[in-house]
Amino acid sequence: MNNSILVAEDNYEISKLIKLYLEVEGYKVLVADNGVDGLKCIEENHVDLAILDIMMPKMDGYELTREIRKISNIPILILSAKNEDIDKILGLNMGADDYITKPFNPLEIVARVNALLRRHYKLSKNEDRGILRLGELTLDTNNCRLMKNEEEVLLTATEFKILALLMNVPERIFSKVQITEHIKGEYFETDDNSVTVHISHLREKIGNNKKGNQYIKTVKGLGYKIEDK
Repeated sequence: MNNSILVAEDNYEISKLIKLYLEVEGYKVLVADNGVDGLKCIEENHVDLAILDIMMPKMDGYELTREIRKISNIPILILSAKNEDIDKILGLNMGADDYITKPFNPLEIVARVNALLRRHYKLSKNEDRGILRLGELTLDTNNCRLMKNEEEVLLTATEFKILALLMNVPERIFSKVQITEHIKGEYFETDDNSVTVHISHLREKIGNNKKGNQYIKTVKGLGYKIEDK
């Protein structure tokens, strides 16, 4: 395993601990103690995933996330002592893929990193063919067709956009704001209540998975995600 991980964290003891556990796992680890140097690492090195602290000098984790998203689609894991839903939503809205609060178990960091990279590279392979798969669902993004097993499921254009967004990164949580922005192509400050209606219609159309559970899950206070569990 030769994946490179950026750890941008201004607490030396925390970054040292994360670096140690990731290196044991076989990762190459780059460390920055502020957001500006973190962005420089991304620009000057091959980085496969970034772990970013929220409260950093020069440039905080939110701003660094936004800057990274201008140049890269690598997975981003946000670290923060904050545990409020609004902070999680803000991180996700900026483009983060996952969020973990301090204090944390270093082994959980490793597990999250492994899962994010597996998801990212699986997605990259699917994108080459324009096909997204999850359980019994197959979404052809080139021809705008959804199949469940061998049967086609008819979707509206809005439903297709929402499902493509969710299936593009299974298990990632998307807020209503993110979904609205994806549908309409521009940023909205407030949630669009129509998203709830579209999600409801999507759930009716795609039905449940083989285990009898809904594909699209509501994450209270945060938004929606799709998974085959």
